[in-house]
Amino acid sequence: MSTLNVAVIGSGPAGLYTAEALIKQAAALPQPVGIRVEVLDRLPTPYGLVRYGVAPDHKSIKSIAEYLRKVLEHPDVGFLGGVHLGDHVTRDDLLASYDAVVYATGAMRDRRLGIPGEDLPGSFAATDFVNWYCGHPDIDPAAFTLDAESVAVIGVGNVAVDVARILVRDPAELRGTDVSQPVLEALMDSKVREVHVIGRRGPAQAKFTTKELRELGELAGVDVTVPAAEADLSSFDPTGGSAELAASDRRVRGNYAVISGWAGRELTGQPRRLTLRFWLRPVEITGSERVQGLVLERTRLDDQGVFTGTRELETLDVGMVLRSVGYQSVPLPGVPFDERAAVVPNAGGRVLGPDGAPLPGEYVAGWLKRGPTGVIGTNKSDAAETVRCLLEDLAGGPGPGDSALPRAGLLRYPEPGAAAGGSPLAGTLAGRGVRAVTYTDWLRIEAAEAALGESLGRGGRVKLAGRAALDEACFPPGT
Repeated sequence: MSTLNVAVIGSGPAGLYTAEALIKQAAALPQPVGIRVEVLDRLPTPYGLVRYGVAPDHKSIKSIAEYLRKVLEHPDVGFLGGVHLGDHVTRDDLLASYDAVVYATGAMRDRRLGIPGEDLPGSFAATDFVNWYCGHPDIDPAAFTLDAESVAVIGVGNVAVDVARILVRDPAELRGTDVSQPVLEALMDSKVREVHVIGRRGPAQAKFTTKELRELGELAGVDVTVPAAEADLSSFDPTGGSAELAASDRRVRGNYAVISGWAGRELTGQPRRLTLRFWLRPVEITGSERVQGLVLERTRLDDQGVFTGTRELETLDVGMVLRSVGYQSVPLPGVPFDERAAVVPNAGGRVLGPDGAPLPGEYVAGWLKRGPTGVIGTNKSDAAETVRCLLEDLAGGPGPGDSALPRAGLLRYPEPGAAAGGSPLAGTLAGRGVRAVTYTDWLRIEAAEAALGESLGRGGRVKLAGRAALDEACFPPGT
């Protein structure tokens, strides 16, 4: 039986769901093929967004890592951490070493606001703040000092909700999570007492999911409020479109039920306050040496439903601004990239060249394929589509006119075979002096984090802070 060697670049949900789909779909082909999947990541740790993008107090979502662990532990799946495409290996190296390559590196860059003052000290991308509280090794554990009493969060999606919740939550409630000790101490010392979450449009257009939004109102010691006029669906939308959305869309209806319950609510003197604001867009961040204020313009829809500014301004006295207005993927060295859409051009996951034709052996999955849409689970069906195309091209899998494979999630793992041999990249990496992090090395990090949590009396494991600590856990003396 022939064996396909496939590299998956990125070990987040998109990459690991792709590895899972490769193993399961290959075994379900009319003529099964052997397959060996190698998952590469520039970080020494797997799980991507699940480890470094999900807030520490969302344990139910972080439990997805336990599912992804089973993928990495399959004998036909290998892990190579600390290997950076562009620095350690090239696109040509990958194409020469594997039968196929699937790019699944996600979306790592925040969109900018494009307003004056955006680069003042105290103005940050929400991604940097999320990476900080999630312990990402690219971010200095001392990067944030929360000495501003009032903070503005620009954006009305789940990332904005996460950021706001971490800022106003009693940090003592985070002791039982895996948040790193330096971050926990910074949150304990936080002077933040008021957070404004700001949306350009109204409650009906907000991207929150209702469960995450509702959690804000359940935080102890926090007053949550919304100006009554801004919560009214007709105040700044004379077309009636917002009211129609709230009536027809279940998510919008759920969000509006929560928001209307907070509308005009009187403050009860809690130590921290969270205010949701709508129909306001940032026009300037003010300050001489650091952020001192945020100028906002009132917005509305005109009678034709066109979004417009009203030239009515207000200024919030804030000492920190965090922008959360969307993500973009970044180009991979040598890989085709659509700068306008910020994705790898593709058809069903097949990477397309400049002439629009599929490039042999190159595929894409996840946000890099479709843009930053959907939830973590969306990557499962997305990966399944890409893998169906890959197997159709390379292993005689079902084509458009054939019976389709069962949908994602219904296939079982095949019976484990003998563990495969060494990595096809072993010689290349050794020749360049690169020591990759294996799955065994990653387990040393897990053990070190469990030991740290125990030594701090914090219950479960606690993330190691900084790249140096991760490297020391991976490669102790004598290994």
